[in-house]
Amino acid sequence: MRGTVETARTLIFDCDGVVLESNRLKTEAFRVAAAPYGDAAADALVAYHVANGGISRYVKFAHFLDHIVPGHAPWRDGPGLQALLSAYAGAVRAGLLSCAVAEGLDALRAATSRARWMIVSGGDQSELREIFAARQIAGYFDAGIFGSPDTKHEILARELSAGTIRRPALFLGDSRLDHEAATGAGIGFVFVAEWSEWAEGAILAETQGFPVTPRLADLLET
Repeated sequence: MRGTVETARTLIFDCDGVVLESNRLKTEAFRVAAAPYGDAAADALVAYHVANGGISRYVKFAHFLDHIVPGHAPWRDGPGLQALLSAYAGAVRAGLLSCAVAEGLDALRAATSRARWMIVSGGDQSELREIFAARQIAGYFDAGIFGSPDTKHEILARELSAGTIRRPALFLGDSRLDHEAATGAGIGFVFVAEWSEWAEGAILAETQGFPVTPRLADLLET
């Protein structure tokens, strides 16, 4: 896999669970934001979030209000979409500023110095850019840091059309949506497994033949 990574002209990274160890803190933030609607509704939102990794918070909270609340807490008055988004952002910000950054990022950047690096995430784009700047890793991603409200499919299509993504390209992701977005765009995919909440990822890798790496640091050792 080392050769494939080192010959790629563009490396595209998901954020949560790939560059930052932030999957669990975001899962808990969904639970905290949904708590006013009761435990059953909050548990259902968490289950939906985990099953749909990589989809933006905007879509998840809209689904929560339209489909989960009516079935689990129709009698409750609670926060609307903007209040839920605000509660979620507040719950997650401190964690994003303090969670672990993937080991070996410096070494991987040095080994792929000719490649463009890009973030394509389901996280809020403004938040991502602020957090990456604060953590002094924004400079690695010279091809841009992109996120919601645009979807990953939309971002990849737009940046391919603009020529920002140069082929051959690889998407380093940890979710079903990452794999679907990469495949849909005709981009190679590597499953980064260590922090992933995608339970079926390793099984699908075997059946569909895409590579798996435990961590980004391991890409240079295989």
